[in-house]
Amino acid sequence: MSASQTRYKLTIEYDGSDYAGWQRQPDRPSIQQALEEAIHGFCQQDTRAQVAGRTDAGVHARGQVVHIDMAPLNKPMQPFEIAKALNAHLRPQPISVLQVEETNEDFHARFSAVNKLYRYRIVNRQGFLALDQNRVWAVRRPLDAQAMAQAAQVLLGQHDFTTFRDSECQAKSPVKTLDRLDVTTRPYDECGGVEIVIETEAQSFLHHQVRNMVGSLALVGEGKWSKDDLHKALLAKDRKAGGPTAPAAGLYLVRVDY
Repeated sequence: MSASQTRYKLTIEYDGSDYAGWQRQPDRPSIQQALEEAIHGFCQQDTRAQVAGRTDAGVHARGQVVHIDMAPLNKPMQPFEIAKALNAHLRPQPISVLQVEETNEDFHARFSAVNKLYRYRIVNRQGFLALDQNRVWAVRRPLDAQAMAQAAQVLLGQHDFTTFRDSECQAKSPVKTLDRLDVTTRPYDECGGVEIVIETEAQSFLHHQVRNMVGSLALVGEGKWSKDDLHKALLAKDRKAGGPTAPAAGLYLVRVDY
């Protein structure tokens, strides 16, 4: 960052259904590419957007955080005006800049983060989804959300999460501290459909950790696993001992704290 540049913190939301994830890809559209092209379209500056967490293909965000460094603009603009200009260049893509804030050069979207909140949505009903396709995991077989909530507690705290780590994960260590993992329910429709909401918080997560934990909890909900089975899977420190990876469509990065 040069002395003449200003660092901005951006909070954005997006529907990741039609994107290859956050990170730029040579042959597929990405959130990063769309945002950087919007910045260039707005002020003709080429800047690299640094992100709090690189979401995978199909994963959504309600409170993703990005930082960018920009040279002085042709005319002074308030942060809310920059947000408005960026959104004009992002439309009609399902990506929205919710807020732009001027910050200091010590701020880093990824390395300054102290907590992240992810939400996973499961819709449990027989009927086909007409409105929330690509935004939830539709499960037709009955799930016992109470059993899932009780089992989730064995994953809290500091553990070696190798069982829930993707084989391509680049994290230096599989040891993470899970601060919260809650399973709650709410009515989804007027005909008995239920939405199961799984929320989890930690300073950082392994690649696919949340989706792999959800897939294992779903086995508990189906009655195929018990709470003890989930605990044994954790202690095994082996991805093969874990449950399936839940679909990307149900996952949302909701908030990043600094």
